Amino acid sequence: MTALLLRKFSSALILLWVAFGLVACGGFLPKSNDNRHNQPLSSLTEAGLRNMGSSPGEAMVIRIFKEEKTLEVWKRTSAGQFKMFKTYEICAFSGDLGPKIKEGDRQSPEGFYTITPGLMNPRSNYYLAFNTGFPNKFDRVWGRTGSDLMVHGDCSSRGCYAMTDEGIAEIYALARETFKGGNQSFQLQIFPFKMTAAKLAQKASSPHIGFWKDIKEGYDLFELTKAPPAWDVCERQYIFNAIGGGALNPMGPCPAVTQIAGLAEKLQAEEAAFASAVESEAQRAARMAAEEAALKERSAAISGFVGGLGNIFGGGKDADIVPVISGKPAPRPLPPLQR
Repeated sequence: MTALLLRKFSSALILLWVAFGLVACGGFLPKSNDNRHNQPLSSLTEAGLRNMGSSPGEAMVIRIFKEEKTLEVWKRTSAGQFKMFKTYEICAFSGDLGPKIKEGDRQSPEGFYTITPGLMNPRSNYYLAFNTGFPNKFDRVWGRTGSDLMVHGDCSSRGCYAMTDEGIAEIYALARETFKGGNQSFQLQIFPFKMTAAKLAQKASSPHIGFWKDIKEGYDLFELTKAPPAWDVCERQYIFNAIGGGALNPMGPCPAVTQIAGLAEKLQAEEAAFASAVESEAQRAARMAAEEAALKERSAAISGFVGGLGNIFGGGKDADIVPVISGKPAPRPLPPLQR
């Protein structure tokens, strides 16, 4: 009996040792494990951060692109600029392209959000999660409503951004280590798509185009400087890198902004490219409409021609023509003559 108990105890110790080893190496913990929010980054992830000149405790930025269904994690490097560390596939998001407007519309939010430790949810029913912070200052000034809009696991969404459990486990750990490194928050940028002039031109008829052009300035700033722009709200619109301290009145006048080298030229070039792309889209739409009209006209002409041939060769109906088939049964043939 004693030997049996010793063998069972030894087996249990081995299982615990294996489990600890897996966790220490960044192994994935199941949803049933209450310590899943503390699972460490894998050695491979830490090596990747070192190779790009960063570390787990450095500042980070998350960017989400709905149409591309991607979530990007960017980390600050020793050079001071942010560099993209990893891209994760989004399993699902709710609704269409465009911001969330009201509670229950099943839309996923778009815009700029600030994620603090208080928005992290280590006990989520969807494995792990962090709250997007919706509604933010911009959303509130427009009267937009909604609650518990998350980035979470479980690959299922009702207004949130759903990741795989393995994906959110690593994203959560990266955020946790960023906070441990002394960063009080990180920026979350959510866009409908990659904010190029050509893509905006394709969506020029959308009722959200004004909003998208507003947040595009923040997108362009990040692309240009590789640093998250400071954002606020004034005149019911986003403003980036405003001069002066203190929070702005979301309905008050906008102050001057810090001039970034090359930004004005980039914005002018982008606006010109947008106008040109819109014109090209309009020309393409007009060409497609003309081709469709011509196709319908040709189809109608062919139908008329075929109908005319039918009339010529008896395909049409004539009141003076008596049908050959009367509908009466054919007479039985007579038996053959006997010779």
